[in-house]
Order: sequence, then structure tokens, then C-alpha cells
Amino acid sequence: MPSVTQDDAPLLADLMPWSVAPPRLGRGWPAAPDPAALKARWDTLMKAAGPDREALFQPTRSRTGRTAVGQLPRLPGGTERLERASGPCPDPVRVLRAPFDEQWLIPDQRLIDAARPELWRVADERQVFAVEAGPATGRGGRARGGAVGTDGAGGAPGPPLLATSLLPVFRPGRVRPLYRRPGGTEPNLAPGLSEHLTARLGREAPAVDVLAWTVAVVRPGPGGLTVPLTGDAGMWDAGVEVGRRMLWLMRRDGERPRLPGGRRPYVRAPLPSHPSAVRYDRAEEALCFDEGRISPVPPAAWDFEMAGARVLERWCAARTEEAGPGTLEAIRPAGWSQTWTSELLELITVLALLAALRPRQTALAGSATADPVTPAELRQAGVLPVPRSAREPASVLDAHEEGPEGQLALI
Repeated sequence: MPSVTQDDAPLLADLMPWSVAPPRLGRGWPAAPDPAALKARWDTLMKAAGPDREALFQPTRSRTGRTAVGQLPRLPGGTERLERASGPCPDPVRVLRAPFDEQWLIPDQRLIDAARPELWRVADERQVFAVEAGPATGRGGRARGGAVGTDGAGGAPGPPLLATSLLPVFRPGRVRPLYRRPGGTEPNLAPGLSEHLTARLGREAPAVDVLAWTVAVVRPGPGGLTVPLTGDAGMWDAGVEVGRRMLWLMRRDGERPRLPGGRRPYVRAPLPSHPSAVRYDRAEEALCFDEGRISPVPPAAWDFEMAGARVLERWCAARTEEAGPGTLEAIRPAGWSQTWTSELLELITVLALLAALRPRQTALAGSATADPVTPAELRQAGVLPVPRSAREPASVLDAHEEGPEGQLALI
């Protein structure tokens, strides 16, 4: 059987050529796990004036209270300079603040150092963002905010590519939207790729199936993430099946995922209003919040890592950590919410089910790629090299965007 080496596999950067650096907030307070806390932070900022407002805002070289910027695409919001701003908080929107961590963000470009408007223009219910996880920065250990594991065991690296329906606002990986325009139109694929795969496979290869295959088989390579491609219909079907389930779990669309009976996590002891310590008991498969207790939490869910940090550990830390007094981040919910508990139970389920797919991913990655579609073949077919226009954002002019101080934005 012909095989393909890692060097013979196409680069993800060529197959999904348009990519954008993730938004950079520049300050932590405009994002939070609780939307009510964000509105309270905004109200506190609006009540302050002069130097007090500027200090609460936390200016950077990119953003101060005097910076003039326009609205975020497709969203209402003020455009006067923040030092003169008044009025209610823009309605917070749901974003992905960290891998698998859905939080809320005040969608106001005045608060964000680098908002990446080109991403906001294509963010809608049809969009899927593929996010490179970035290199590992550590192994297991202690997350920001104090959640600790008691066993010292290392984590299990998650997939190198994360898919989300929400706008990702975390670093370091690049963001590759599946579609270049709103409404799920103009796939962000190398021109001619789907048609070439369709001819080789003898069946349609739509953009979402190409993404599913990619999520299932993508791997690090010397030049970046690589995606082995196959012309074998049986292997393609197996990979797409795994990838579709991964996409469903990562995006959490539609029916809620469930573990088999007896393995579903439950609250065994009520969680306190203000947990001060979060730890994992591996022997009991329990996540402990002081005297509160959730179990069973499979070790595979606790060990699940993205970018070198345990996902559950980081998620819990974001909701239990202390913030410095006198800052807007110190404005937090009165206590742990039932919503967070429900989200945590679902996250445990998602991570456990994704971990259960690893053997099938490993089998795909470990076997020789049948009937490989190599970069040389794609060059011969005219799919590669990708034209420069495919690496740039498409023109999206179907919505009015207000510029600084209420002026018409030219885009």
C-alpha cells in the first residue's frame, strides 16, 4: 500500500489558507464567566471620571480612554471616545475565552486592543472557527487561580486543532474560519481542493467534511500543522466519521452529549458559594470544591490538556481565583452559580467523550495513508500553490459599520 510521510502531507496553512491572529483583549476585565458581572463592571467604569476612569480602564499603548475606534462589525455600540462615554453596557456576547471555556465579552472595540474585525464580520450561526492550539507550555501542574491536582500525574495532550462556533479570544494559535463570508458561503479552502477530492473519492467532499477529516488526522510537522489526505473512500469515511463526532463535541451544538449510565457526573455534595480550593481525587474519581464534590470525573477528563494546561483545572480557576482589590476584575458574582455547575458537568462529559475517541484517532494517524493525495499531486492539479487572494479576507460589505465618533466607516 502506498504510504505518505509527514513531509509529504499538505500543510494546514495551504488547505485552509485564510487565517487571522486571535483577538487580543489587552485587559482581562471585559471578559468574564458571568454577564451580570460585566454589566456591573461597565457601570462602575461609567460612574468614574477623569484619572479614576482611566486607571480602572487599564490603558495600553493600543487603547486609552482617548482612542478613537469604530463599532465592531454587526454589533451596536458607542463610538465616542471612552473618556466621554456614558449609557448602558452593550449586551455581552458569548465567546471562547480559553479552550473549551465559554465566557462572555463586552463587544466594544474601545475595550479591545486588537479586535480583528475581519473575524467578527464572518461570525454567525453557520461559521466554524478552527483554532490552532499552539505549542505546549507546561505539563499538568498548577493553573492560574489555585486549582491543584493531588496526584502529580501529567496531563494528556488534546487535539492540536480546536473547532468552535464561538469567536475565540485566546492566544496563541491562529484562527481559520471555515467560511470566508457570512451565511456559510465561500469555504476557506484552497481553490479546487473540494473538487479534486470529490474526483479522487468518487463522492462529494464538502467543506464541513474536509474540516472533519482535518480535525481527526491533523498533526504537528516541521513546517507547521500537516493534514495527510487520502483518495481511499473507506479511509476517508472512517476519518470523517471520527471528525464529525469531534466537531459535535467541541461545538456542543444540538442534543447534549451524555456518558453511559453509571459514568455520568453528578453533584454528590453541594458546592459551596465561594470555593477556595479545587482538587482532583484520582482514587475516588472526584472533583472536590472544599466540601463540595462532583463524581465520577474520569481521569481522562481531568488529564485532558490544551496548550500545556489541564482544561478542567483552568476552567475552575477562572471561576474561583481572586482578583486584585480596586480593579474591575474584582467585581464578581455573589457566589458560585447553578449555571456554572451545569456547564461544568457538560464539560466533564465532553472531555471524557473526546478522550474516548483518541484510540480511533491514533489508529488513523498510525496507519499508512491509503492512496495518498500529496502536495505534488495538488500542485499538478493546480490546487497548489494557493493564490494570494485566498490568503486574504473576502470583501464583506453587506452591513453598515459606524466609524469613530459616529462617522461612516469605509471598509
